[in-house]
Amino acid sequence: MSEPIKNRYEFIVLFDVENGNPNGDPDAGNMPRIDPETNLGLVTDVCLKRKIRNYVETVKEDQPGYRIYIKDTVPLNTSDRAACTYLGLPTGDKALKDAKKADKTIDGKIRDFMCKNYFDIRTFGAVMTTFVKAALNCGQVRGPVQLGFARSVEPVVPQEVTITRVAITTEEDAEKKGTEMGRKYIVPYGLYRCEGYISANLARKTTGFSEEDLSLLWDALLNMFEHDHSAARGNMATRKLIIFKHDSELGNAPAYRLFDAVTVQRRQDCDVPRRFADYEVRIDSDALPDGVTVTTLG
Repeated sequence: MSEPIKNRYEFIVLFDVENGNPNGDPDAGNMPRIDPETNLGLVTDVCLKRKIRNYVETVKEDQPGYRIYIKDTVPLNTSDRAACTYLGLPTGDKALKDAKKADKTIDGKIRDFMCKNYFDIRTFGAVMTTFVKAALNCGQVRGPVQLGFARSVEPVVPQEVTITRVAITTEEDAEKKGTEMGRKYIVPYGLYRCEGYISANLARKTTGFSEEDLSLLWDALLNMFEHDHSAARGNMATRKLIIFKHDSELGNAPAYRLFDAVTVQRRQDCDVPRRFADYEVRIDSDALPDGVTVTTLG
């Protein structure tokens, strides 16, 4: 594993959806999420982190140092116990409590093991306290990489599309009818903007997030939709990744100044945007302070 990163970063991810549901809201019948005051579309940070985790799991396939802690069908306690077993610690509640009383460094050893072996803990952090009073507690880790909610550049119009299906649910219904009605919820088109932060200070002090991890994160942000296609999500793709690199660990400018330097506007000759080419992305390089460089990928 290489050394922790030494530079602070901010980044902007621009991704779009065509005839799909980028992030359904279970409290609204799985309709696409929107801000009710502005009708701007929303995609949660949890949704995007899930796609990053899935990408890393796909390309690394549980290689040493790149396992995923939060994954489908795997209880968190299973990974917690694996850490104890590897370190030669008892997994029974009372025995582990006694071991921790005898050796106050055990919690730190377990936490370091989790950071070293799980990419998503090293990146996003994790709350590994599954039982408050139990000894099986791998601690809490604040990750250096943080994402905000993605928000669409312009208001979106979620649509409820009625469909007909020939798959009848029960034998009784099959005797009465040949088709059933169904519904799909889509956004005809939406361009979304997500802003993120990477703390070199937390990487050095806490998780050891490295240059190799950073490179993998950029790949994941660029390709997180490529292995996640489905009919429900329509056509989704990362269009641009804009990276601001500071020449120091603590940074050379507030994040908002860097984000304000990037504007995304609809082209004047477009009445109804239905593709990424209907927008213009501008970066005001003159607004960037000394000590900050910008790179555009995608």
